[in-house]
Amino acid sequence: MSNKKILIVDDDPDVRKGMHVRLAANHYETLFAADAVTAIAQARNHQPDLIILDLSLPAGDGFFVMKSLKELPPLDVIPIIVVSGRDVTANQTLVFEAGAKAFLQKPLDTSEFLAVIRHALGDPAPPHKPVVYELGVA
Repeated sequence: MSNKKILIVDDDPDVRKGMHVRLAANHYETLFAADAVTAIAQARNHQPDLIILDLSLPAGDGFFVMKSLKELPPLDVIPIIVVSGRDVTANQTLVFEAGAKAFLQKPLDTSEFLAVIRHALGDPAPPHKPVVYELGVA
């Protein structure tokens, strides 16, 4: 499966935990940050494969984080998925101009969330459930 590192940046501990549970169940390693400054430090220290970023953060917003990372090679190529409670229609253009690969609105649909992550990482779709054959059944 995947051993890819995903940095979850959200100031709400319940949101971070919920994302962690979904990602860990799908074999992703997670890192955390609760504010913009810590997000940039975590990205520098761990160089994650993907960043999931809320827009509303203490110590600078998600746009500040995206702008800062775009100025720091090799962090400038890390794909970013924005996950926010903000209105998608009002913020979509700004989010994509800032360099995000996707913009999802909270609350998240788990299937869509995981599909967008796999797409951003270039991961294949998960394998189908194995078929179990019982002995003595034709």
